Amino acid sequence: MPKLPGVKHLRAVKALEKAGFRIDRQSKHVFLSKGLIHVVVPRNNPVDAYTMGAIVRDAGMSIEQFRELL
Repeated sequence: MPKLPGVKHLRAVKALEKAGFRIDRQSKHVFLSKGLIHVVVPRNNPVDAYTMGAIVRDAGMSIEQFRELL
């Protein structure tokens, strides 16, 4: 599995929006949904690689698909 570097939270949110997710609400975290799939992006800069990998996996995407959207 290819590595995913830490990503700024705004860049991650924009990439997920390109994938069809929409922002439900925002606070210390950004909550996004697409149908029945829900993901949460923390407002850390950068979001570390382990957390970003888990977010991408929860979104039902591969690392390669996510990198293309960045």
